[in-house]
Amino acid sequence: MSKYEEIKPTPDTLFVEHGYGNRFQGFQNLMRLRIRDILLVSSLYDLYLFEEDGRLYELIRNEYQGLNLSHSPELTRVSSGHDAISLAQEEGRFDLIITTLHIEDMHPLNFAKQARKSGLNVPIVLLAHDNKELKHILLNPEVTLFDRVFIWQGDFRIIIAIVKYLEDKLNAEHDSRIVGVQNVIFIEDNVRYYSLFLPIIYTEMLKQSQRLISEGINLTHKFLRMRARPKILLCSNYEEAMNYFEEYKELCLGIISDIDFPRNGKQDPAAGLRFAKAVKSQHSDIPILLTSDNPDYQEQAKEVQAAFLYKNSTTLLHELRQFMNLNFSFGDFVFRVPSGGEVARASDLKSLEECLKIVPIESIKYHAERNHFSNWLKARTEFWLAHRLRPRKVTDYPNAEDLRKDLIQSLNTYRTLRQRGIISDFNKETFDPKSSFARIGGGSLGGKARGLGFVSTLINDYNVRDKFENVIISVPPAVVLGTDVFDHFLDENNLRQFALHCDDDTEITRKFLDAEKFPEDIMGDLAAFLDIIRAPLAVRSSSLLEDSQYHPFAGVYETYMIPNNRSNPLIRLNDLLNTIKRVYASTFYQSAKNYIKVTSYRLEEEKMAVIIQKMVGKAYGNRFYPNFSGVAKSYNFYPLPPQKSTDGIVSAALGLGKWVVEGGNSVRFCPKYPTDLIQFYSTKEALNTSQRAFFALQLDEVDKFEEITHDTLVQQFELSVAELDSTLSYVGATYSPENDAIYDGLSRKGIRVVNFSPVLKNKMFPLAEILELLLDMGTWGMGTPVEIEFAVNLSPSEGKRKEFGLLQVRPLVVSHEVEDLDLNSFKDEELICKSQQVLGNGIISDIYDIVCVDYENFDRSKTREVASEVAALNNMLINEGKPYLLIGVGRWGSLDPWLGIPVGWEQIAGAKAIIESSFKEFTVEPSQGSHFFQNITSFMIGYFTVNMVHKHGFVDWEWLMKQKPLVNKSFTRLLRFKKPITIKMNGHQNKGIILKPEV
Repeated sequence: MSKYEEIKPTPDTLFVEHGYGNRFQGFQNLMRLRIRDILLVSSLYDLYLFEEDGRLYELIRNEYQGLNLSHSPELTRVSSGHDAISLAQEEGRFDLIITTLHIEDMHPLNFAKQARKSGLNVPIVLLAHDNKELKHILLNPEVTLFDRVFIWQGDFRIIIAIVKYLEDKLNAEHDSRIVGVQNVIFIEDNVRYYSLFLPIIYTEMLKQSQRLISEGINLTHKFLRMRARPKILLCSNYEEAMNYFEEYKELCLGIISDIDFPRNGKQDPAAGLRFAKAVKSQHSDIPILLTSDNPDYQEQAKEVQAAFLYKNSTTLLHELRQFMNLNFSFGDFVFRVPSGGEVARASDLKSLEECLKIVPIESIKYHAERNHFSNWLKARTEFWLAHRLRPRKVTDYPNAEDLRKDLIQSLNTYRTLRQRGIISDFNKETFDPKSSFARIGGGSLGGKARGLGFVSTLINDYNVRDKFENVIISVPPAVVLGTDVFDHFLDENNLRQFALHCDDDTEITRKFLDAEKFPEDIMGDLAAFLDIIRAPLAVRSSSLLEDSQYHPFAGVYETYMIPNNRSNPLIRLNDLLNTIKRVYASTFYQSAKNYIKVTSYRLEEEKMAVIIQKMVGKAYGNRFYPNFSGVAKSYNFYPLPPQKSTDGIVSAALGLGKWVVEGGNSVRFCPKYPTDLIQFYSTKEALNTSQRAFFALQLDEVDKFEEITHDTLVQQFELSVAELDSTLSYVGATYSPENDAIYDGLSRKGIRVVNFSPVLKNKMFPLAEILELLLDMGTWGMGTPVEIEFAVNLSPSEGKRKEFGLLQVRPLVVSHEVEDLDLNSFKDEELICKSQQVLGNGIISDIYDIVCVDYENFDRSKTREVASEVAALNNMLINEGKPYLLIGVGRWGSLDPWLGIPVGWEQIAGAKAIIESSFKEFTVEPSQGSHFFQNITSFMIGYFTVNMVHKHGFVDWEWLMKQKPLVNKSFTRLLRFKKPITIKMNGHQNKGIILKPEV
């Protein structure tokens, strides 16, 4: 069973508006059956009477837009019944047919009869003027051929009421079952009155939905809540109404009923009173309005605890609106004392919580005894909280003040949890500094932010946040500047053309920092965010193309850390704005331009969003860093038995994750076998591969925001500093030269080694278990293997839980071609290279160039010069459009220049295949956690690892050194051949060969 299946949500474990899956999924499934196309069958004269000034369709469309309703229905008119039937049959697109009394070629009853005979399974509604002709039709038993009869009384909104009535009828059962959508039962057998009342009821209902839109968490949530408005269930007799009530009594928002209507097939002048009494006997808190044209019923209505409306009142419609607003909990929540006086008013959940703190206790008791709180919440589509509160009785609490505390706590918890895992629109009042993830500005969030938003949703929907004892798993609180802000900034400051054509990174940075115009509304929101978050911040790129499935742009753009600790809020804002500008500038750096050249994209297509995220960690003197951080992949490209590729691999290091993603030595382990650490099998290997330093943010440094194109505040420190900070003890061990042995802990003297033994062996923190679960969930959720960046703080403030912060989630490209290649039919002398550690599958046969390190002249102390030479040859070949084979020694993309060649990805981006050979004297394992490695796998570059020390494969250096170079530099050579070099890779066996070109 997959790990995520163990934690699938249930109604009791999730703070959601419905019982399963994603929080808004239920809302998305609402109102599935819509009326989009209406066929109007009428004479031109009837149409003229309806339209009056020829604007019926326009009026309907404007009303839909005014009420924020999507999909205003299209109207098609025909004059004859025959035309209507043939058109409906031919096109099959009509959801509703409305016919008037006067059509060209037949009586409307005959039209309905013929339409049914022809097999049209579409609702047919008769819309007529109130006259003798209509009364005659209503007495005809065949009137049941129509789904309903309505009277036109001059209000075009009757069309909207007809549409909404039918949509409610079609969707009531499904929507009530899915999320608990509320219902209003409306009983009226008189055509004139329900035709009069329905437009009013729907208008008030839709206005209520509009009020709720302003409180939606984000745009999606706002409009999805529109779909959850209460349904109006129109009935014409007692039995129909009672059936609806029995089915939906737990979801009944209220009842509007005539008093005199049919019961048991006969007209019953007291049917409404009987119905009200039956309802109140089961649910005394359901509001009921009884209507009659006989004022004598007012006292009897009062006896059954119902309000009364006199149908002949001169203020009939006003009184109906007033009843709905007061009793269906539309509009504000009005706190009253038992005598009826108003003491406070709340317009939303936050103001309701504030009012509860100060209103008299007798007011709270008054409303709680009548379920007013849960009714108001239901009317606002806050179904989960409403259903939690409704069963609670005032008598359940020791005293009334405990009731007050419980209501306040319930609201506060719900408001917080409602936002978790959702990318909301930033609002200072609702932003939770512990967990919110909000957007500022329009446009896209970019790839990185999308990944974070997605995994945040998974964590919260599947209740992973609190799954491990004393640990909180979350995406740290953040805001994302949408790509529209980037476009606005470029255009307002006339930077776009300059940035696209300038090839000097320093000049680009200077020009962006000097740009004075920044959207004022955005600056206001950023200032509000900084007022809430006073901790150090990571300012990360999140471009449109970043973390896409095939071109992840890993490490191409800049990330900056800022202390955010200056006392002056304006200086803090200025620091943040300058940092955002530097991230924007990195979109146009030469490294990004080179990267884009080898993709199918154009630089002008790229847009930059920016994530501003609270950092995970703690201050130690003038340094801020997490206890450890790292990268976890759900697919291991180089598994060693008993591990399988799908068991995943983790690279973890002390301090900031920059150490891992830039290719520094780290601890590598499989989450399934966390104590099986291959790199520590021998003391010599352990010392060679151990982390020697770590990165932390310098808190007392001031960024002068000069034209430097990298982060100057993140600095490297020795392990001795971490030992003084007491953070090395969580991950450290000691090497004793006397015994040539490594001992857990730091209690004895000796060389410090980072081996994560306290965490992985002694289970100080469930790191392996958390990562195994998250990798499994991420792979399931994204439908592809994933890579996760994380940071852990084991030393939170007193009384708080340990933090596991998810900083990034991206898809991982794993090629699964089916073709197996036979690699055993070639002799070694025919080969440039042979390896048993290969990434990739298939044949590459369009390479004529090799860029290789001069094996004889290679000097480990000169690897930076080697990187510079490789970059120059790479740029030359990219400009010529020539892919090449790259051959080097040590680890490509290494953070430590003594362990390999410290190139950035953009410096070798033109390579189509890469060989990483061991040094003459020792070997270095590939760094699977680095951004460099991520780009290799994503571009599906053939990657050969050769361990010549242990004779696992070979590179024919002797042959390579004999070839005449096209370009010969101090440490590198460019070889060009007339015939292609053929590369063959067997992805199933992880083996490959590279054939010498034919001479």
